Amino acid sequence: MPVVRFDALPDDARAWVFGAAAPVTGASAQSLLATVDAHLANWRAHGAPLVCAREWRDDRFLVIGVDEAATGATGCSIDGLFHVLRDIESRVGTTLVGGGTVYWRDAAGAVVSGARPVFREAAAGGAVVASTHVFDTTVTSVGAYRSGFERAAVESWHGKLLPVVQ
Repeated sequence: MPVVRFDALPDDARAWVFGAAAPVTGASAQSLLATVDAHLANWRAHGAPLVCAREWRDDRFLVIGVDEAATGATGCSIDGLFHVLRDIESRVGTTLVGGGTVYWRDAAGAVVSGARPVFREAAAGGAVVASTHVFDTTVTSVGAYRSGFERAAVESWHGKLLPVVQ
């Protein structure tokens, strides 16, 4: 069976992180995950099943991993995944595909998001500091996801968006 547990994927497996602009919970989350699971169970590249997995985190992040040592994902197979996610966005009430959104934890530990200017404003106002946990949705491997997806802003590219302290 091509679908495996996410923790069974090797560190060099390819990864895509999709961040929801708003939390997805309850029936919407169940619908999202059921649709994604059905797609992954039949996900193929040139007829060969992809060894893949998904992880759902913080009611916001869908992480898809593919062990390309087994079978490599192709442009068409990746496009198919993006198409499935775009189709479900209206049903779950938020966007999943697209860029430009920054994610961080607020003082209470909740995940919040906004465009880069919103993040910069939060940083300028002191709501985001060097130790604020941020999420790097640009990771491209399972190993990078495991080791650096959530970390302090100062340890990530997000640190470039923080005000310079004199």
